[in-house]
Amino acid sequence: MTPDPKLLDLLSCPLTRGRLVYDEENAELVSKQARLAYPVRDGIPVMIVSEARELDEQEIAELK
Repeated sequence: MTPDPKLLDLLSCPLTRGRLVYDEENAELVSKQARLAYPVRDGIPVMIVSEARELDEQEIAELK
């Protein structure tokens, strides 16, 4: 289930306050600046830093 695009426009990274990019394949909202991927569960973004997954160098490079 994909989050509402209007909601995605309003969200920002809770750690950096930076822009998020939706990764549909992994159902995650990605903060390049924080190097974190926040999960989207049942169409609802989980914007808790402790729930986010750290991105490795390869994943960061693929996003650029």
